[in-house]
Amino acid sequence: MAKEELIQFEGLVTEILPDARYRVKLDTGHEVVAYTAGKMKKNRIKTLAGDRVTIEMSPYDLQKGRLIFRHKDERAAPVGRSPVRNQFRRR
Repeated sequence: MAKEELIQFEGLVTEILPDARYRVKLDTGHEVVAYTAGKMKKNRIKTLAGDRVTIEMSPYDLQKGRLIFRHKDERAAPVGRSPVRNQFRRR
C-alpha cells in the first residue's frame, strides 16, 4: 500500500505557541496549528510571527501541519552595497 500524498499550503505565522508550535493562517483563509520539522530544528532555522511559511498537511487531518520551509523576506535584503571584507590577514 502506497503512502498517502501530503498536501502543501503557504501561509503566514500569526502566533508563536509553546512547544515549538505555531498558529498559521493559510492563504485559503483557514487557521491551523503547525510544528517545526526536524530538518528546520537541526539547522536551527528560527521562525517568527509574520514570516511566510510552507506547511505540509495530511489529507486525513486538516487542522494540524508540519512547517517545512520559511520563505526569505525580500525587504530584509541589503540594498546596493556588499559587505566590506578585510583584505589583510592578521597573524
